[in-house]
Amino acid sequence: MITLELLIVLLFIYLGARMGGIGIGLAGGAGVIALSVVLGVPTSQSFIPVDVILIIMSVITAIAAMQVAGGMDWLVQLAENFLRKHPERITFYAPIVTFLMTLMAGTGHTAFSTLPVIAEVAKGQGVRPSRPLSIAVVASQVAITASPISAAVVAFAAMLAPQGVDYIMLLAVCIPSTFIACMIGAFVANFMGCELKDDTIYQQRLNDGQIKLERQQQRQILPTAKTATFIFLGAILLVVCYAAAISNSIGLITDPALGRNEAIIAVMLAAAGIIVFTTKVDASKIPSAATFRSGMTACVCVLGVAWLGSTFVNAHVEDIKHVAGSLLSQHPWMLALVLFLASMLLYSQGATTVALMPAALAIGVAPLTAVASFSAVSALFVLPTYPTLLAAVEMDDTGSTRIGRYIFNHPFLIPGVVTIASSVILGFGFGSLIL
Repeated sequence: MITLELLIVLLFIYLGARMGGIGIGLAGGAGVIALSVVLGVPTSQSFIPVDVILIIMSVITAIAAMQVAGGMDWLVQLAENFLRKHPERITFYAPIVTFLMTLMAGTGHTAFSTLPVIAEVAKGQGVRPSRPLSIAVVASQVAITASPISAAVVAFAAMLAPQGVDYIMLLAVCIPSTFIACMIGAFVANFMGCELKDDTIYQQRLNDGQIKLERQQQRQILPTAKTATFIFLGAILLVVCYAAAISNSIGLITDPALGRNEAIIAVMLAAAGIIVFTTKVDASKIPSAATFRSGMTACVCVLGVAWLGSTFVNAHVEDIKHVAGSLLSQHPWMLALVLFLASMLLYSQGATTVALMPAALAIGVAPLTAVASFSAVSALFVLPTYPTLLAAVEMDDTGSTRIGRYIFNHPFLIPGVVTIASSVILGFGFGSLIL
């Protein structure tokens, strides 16, 4: 029976991946019906990661308020100015920009605004655009596992708390390991592909007049942009400082009246309210912001796939522990491989985390192994169908960022695999010192 149930889970995950976008969440709900009603597997509302969903909603609301006030445009303008001042180092500076923007915002979709700039700067410098674009997209995905306000980090921190690993320890391992790994990935990407001038497809497009160089365009920055941005960044700083104060490792506040997850939700909603109040923006525009729509999509995805995965795992946790426990204890790196392969299909770091990490911890995987392997939930670049990856291909009119006929032979794969492998290795190193 367990084999049939597992096939049902995989079938609905596959169907959700085929639908794309919010489809993974919708298929997850249908999968729960198939498991519970048809096969009799017990399920419960307690299997739904409610805290994670509420945190996504509150953080995205604050980001959307900042976007409506012009804060995102101002950040993108700063990023563009930085990249254009250092065009010769575009392959290394592009992932720094996308990493930091994702780190602050908790979503990799912030990369959409910077990808056209990266492509233009690289092209103007004679650098093959596929090099900076590939690692910039990867960095925007991997940074999710280091962002203090991302759903994946918050959910994973809650799972690790009973294991003696708190939120601050998790960030202390993940931030340096993922950032250094992105720089290693950038080094590898810097040597990928022939030089732009030697690319036959680029030469053909150049001769056909399909290549255009655009000059820097100053965006119209709203006068409320800086105020909104500083309020949002202040809220992130407050969340991190409060989490540190109530953590077991620091313990400045004992028996806090407000828990960490509740603090994130409250602070982010309050930050959105302060932005609206101080900048006088129209609050009715917040739900129509692009970041708000993408965040609500993430909520549905996490809801469906986490409920489906938890229903199956909780019904067979002892069997899973018996089969996988000894294998992972002998070969801990295999957890990273499992997370890597799962995230290829689930297309969400948060969904992969809430679907698989509870099972890993339940079968006795060491906290160090779990934390070190965490960045492997970011393998969204493997299949060339993720939105930021497709956007990078579309925005490079030189044709250097292209998807090959064999699907997997695209410029994102090698830098991405190198980045995640490096992050896992570094995670074991930093984790052994911090945890």
